[in-house]
Amino acid sequence: MTVNTESHLIAGTWTIDPSHSEVGFTVRHLMTKVRGQFESFEGKVVTGTSVAETKAEASIDLNSINTRDAQRDGHLRSSDFFDVEKTGPMTFTSTAFDGTTATGDLTIKGVTRPVTLDVEFLGLDADAYGGQRIGFEATTEINRKDFGIDFNIPLDGGRFVIGDKVSITLSVQAVLDQDA
Repeated sequence: MTVNTESHLIAGTWTIDPSHSEVGFTVRHLMTKVRGQFESFEGKVVTGTSVAETKAEASIDLNSINTRDAQRDGHLRSSDFFDVEKTGPMTFTSTAFDGTTATGDLTIKGVTRPVTLDVEFLGLDADAYGGQRIGFEATTEINRKDFGIDFNIPLDGGRFVIGDKVSITLSVQAVLDQDA
């Protein structure tokens, strides 16, 4: 999260509110881009007294993929892509944060690779029920083949149906745990 001054930071554990958050992605298909999202996920953000103490972890249910096409979603769940019957969720655990960049370990299909996310802090405020909320957006780009997702269909001229690069976008609102 980008914070203008560290005095805005409240130390604590924040639980991601999935009804006010989104995990989305974009990947090239032929000459256009297909967008989708994961509808089931959970996670926590832990803030300390300084921005550098911020840590995050998340778990995304790959079975919850939604690209607005049931046939495509079924194929993405299959062994050609996520192999949801055999592999666990996609997970992220941060390892460092400098205020605008989070680095961490992303695991998909049992393959863990380091990733860097560009993070924008959107604010911290009280909600209508007296709770504290924090919001941020983050983006990164991965190569799906780095995670063992290498299914493709060749086309004429050495091209392929599906692009290798996947853009991931997170829009997160989290609630401060009162008991933590």
